[in-house]
Amino acid sequence: MPILLAFSPFLAFALLDRLLGPTPGLVAGALAAAGLLLRDRLAGRAPKLLEIGTLILFGALALVALILRPDWSVIAVRLAVDAGLLLIVLASLALRRPFTLQYAREQVAPALWNSPGFLRTNMVITGVWALAFAVMVAAEAALLVVPGLPPKLGILAIVLALVGAIKFTGWYPDRVRARHAA
Repeated sequence: MPILLAFSPFLAFALLDRLLGPTPGLVAGALAAAGLLLRDRLAGRAPKLLEIGTLILFGALALVALILRPDWSVIAVRLAVDAGLLLIVLASLALRRPFTLQYAREQVAPALWNSPGFLRTNMVITGVWALAFAVMVAAEAALLVVPGLPPKLGILAIVLALVGAIKFTGWYPDRVRARHAA
């Protein structure tokens, strides 16, 4: 699923945040997002909303971290990143340009691109991703606000939300196609 590559800046952030701290993680996220945009540019593809938003998000947070050097906890930084991601996804839904649309167009015939069903399918899938990111934000906020909460509970909620969104993204288009074929 090419859409999963779009989340590589978040993976780069999470990995370096854990190994080296928030600022290197944020810089890595910004560089990975810039790399995705450069890859699309070199391939002659239009930049994707999620990748542009991700570059802005990580770039802004990295600048704040480098210039102001705030004393952020790991959870606070992750909450800021995931809340920013949730806002990007919600904005794409509000604009009726779900972020999954650009990735889906790379996998289906152009004749389907403007069909109401194609847009509806992508609105549903993007809505599921928004729900997953909302769960992540809620879990991180709970970890930040309730100090005695075991971190494993937050991690479990995050993993289940992401796995659920990934599985749904693979399953739902097949279900829609099967329903239309019947």
